[in-house]
Amino acid sequence: MTPQIQALYGLKWNPFSQEIPAHALYLPERMTAFCWRIEHVLIREGGFAMIHGDPGTGKSVILRHLADQLGRIPDLVVGTLSHPQSQLSDFYREMGDVFGVPLTPSNRWGGFKALRERWLNHLESCRQRPVLLIDEAQEMGPQVLNELRLMSSARFDSYPLLCIILAGDARLPDRLRREELLPLGSRIRYRYATEYASREELGSLLEHLLTEAGNPNLMTQELRAMLCDHAAGNFRILISMSNDLLIAATQRNLPQLDEKLYLEVFAQPTSPRPMKRGRS
Repeated sequence: MTPQIQALYGLKWNPFSQEIPAHALYLPERMTAFCWRIEHVLIREGGFAMIHGDPGTGKSVILRHLADQLGRIPDLVVGTLSHPQSQLSDFYREMGDVFGVPLTPSNRWGGFKALRERWLNHLESCRQRPVLLIDEAQEMGPQVLNELRLMSSARFDSYPLLCIILAGDARLPDRLRREELLPLGSRIRYRYATEYASREELGSLLEHLLTEAGNPNLMTQELRAMLCDHAAGNFRILISMSNDLLIAATQRNLPQLDEKLYLEVFAQPTSPRPMKRGRS
């Protein structure tokens, strides 16, 4: 956030930035209930969970919240797979890097064994499964997904070694219904489908962000209503529009964001009328 925005509006941070602190994230009640299950059940029992939905409906917020909350648990190992498009050899390289296990991709059995031993030792020491967060999981190949399924459990699939959260867009559930991935799809213990927000949820998000950032009166109530009406139920669109208004208000040194500013910033440009030709 620029010093000008901070000084003009008395904000602790830009409430419409993607980099707001994790503790200031807004989670609707249904999201909170899903995260509670991950934090209090899945990390102890292990297995797969899935988050899926259209862009801008809250998947990244859930992952950020989980990464922050789980990272606060003493001794719990939380890793993130950042390149889901990897082929099998690069997948093993990244898994070794995430969990601090030196691997040789050419020795797949050695890597398979070393990772499982690492997870077993962690489980015995703190009685909690290591956590692996995977965003854009719809990009993962069937061979990699099946390898992850096989390596993450022991004792004839009765003893999960990992807590794995797969997050992806609406294509992810369809992928897991394919014949070659049915064994993985049937092992998803918790599912969360993000949805387009109601007008009330969008309004609650704005109120939460403004309050957490330190200026609940930054926007007029009329402007909040207009934003909620035009965000198409999409959290990301709402945040993007709000950020555009904050930048415009700062440039104009306005004391508050209001509906007049909205009309000026998002007004549809009028096309000039074609000039009529005179008779010759």
